[in-house]
Amino acid sequence: MEFVTAGESHGPALTAIVSGMPAGVSIDIDAINRDLARRQGGYGRGGRQKIEHDTAQILSGVRFSQTLGTPITLQVVNDDFANWTDRMATNGEAPDDLKRETCPRPGHADLVGMLKIATDDARDILERSSARETAARVAAGGIAKALLAELGVEVYSYVRRIGTVELPKNAQIGRAAIEASECRCPDEETTQAMKALIDNARADGESLGGEFVVVADGLVPGLGSYASGPDRLTSRLGAAAFSIPAIKGVEFGLGFEAARRPGSLVHDSIYYDEACGFTRSGNNAGGLEGGMTNGEPLVMTCAMKPIPTMMQPLDTVDTDTLMPVKASKERSDVCAVPAAAVVAEAEVAFVLADAYLEKFGADVIDDIIAARDAYRERIAL
Repeated sequence: MEFVTAGESHGPALTAIVSGMPAGVSIDIDAINRDLARRQGGYGRGGRQKIEHDTAQILSGVRFSQTLGTPITLQVVNDDFANWTDRMATNGEAPDDLKRETCPRPGHADLVGMLKIATDDARDILERSSARETAARVAAGGIAKALLAELGVEVYSYVRRIGTVELPKNAQIGRAAIEASECRCPDEETTQAMKALIDNARADGESLGGEFVVVADGLVPGLGSYASGPDRLTSRLGAAAFSIPAIKGVEFGLGFEAARRPGSLVHDSIYYDEACGFTRSGNNAGGLEGGMTNGEPLVMTCAMKPIPTMMQPLDTVDTDTLMPVKASKERSDVCAVPAAAVVAEAEVAFVLADAYLEKFGADVIDDIIAARDAYRERIAL
């Protein structure tokens, strides 16, 4: 199971094509659109979110809300294209008064992309490298979430840190509290502190990064593989997370904290109970051992750098004149950590859905569920 996206930030639309989806899975377009709305939300988002009203349209692969086992095409229209028809036209010649982007932003793909494809206009790069593309990923991820729901798996996320403000380690992680928070943080006091920090950053022309956690509940043990590096679920999840713009670090369970502890305070002891089967003393491993799920909740933490577009731009070089200038300013967010968490849900869901199909078959959902149930009976779950 895989997906590919197409489209530019200010082009007519964003498109995702999902292939390898089994037949018979129920698709709730409203659930996909709720995820798209969650991606657009979050305190610190910029003016673009006031223009776009993201909704997905399914163009193929689904009939009467059931998957057909054929490629699924989803489209999210860019409302802002109406303001960019002259600068982002797919046909014809560039207008004589076209303003090129020649002041690449530090930390963005602008300059390296210009060098890579031999263009004198950074817009050829930034239109695709923009995080706007992740709307199509969230739409595609909604298809993967639908498959996981049939298998009793749920994926959710919350924000652990924005800048210097961090969620207390003993905080309760309630789903309702997460969704009620403008920062996707389950603690109200921490949410307010995060909002104040974002307000200060906005006033200073700055941007902020942070950390978010993605959790998957209901997984069977044994998804992934110990046999080869690329097949390890840690490898696949890490690659998926790092594909999200601005993600600079990924941890599972204790993550880097495990490097500071002795082994006895890192590894989870194993027990057996006739009613529950194999259990563990905790979940320091984050639900993964040897590149495979171990039956505990999957817990992945991602670190996101501050957005490289700032209202107080950094120094750069004009690629036409090679003279020092200030970097260009695109309409942008102050903080997009809550939005990135929703994108990461989609990426994690896709990796897990693919792992289920790899283990239990991929033709029709009823057969997959039957194979999953037989496996659980064999391992006494």
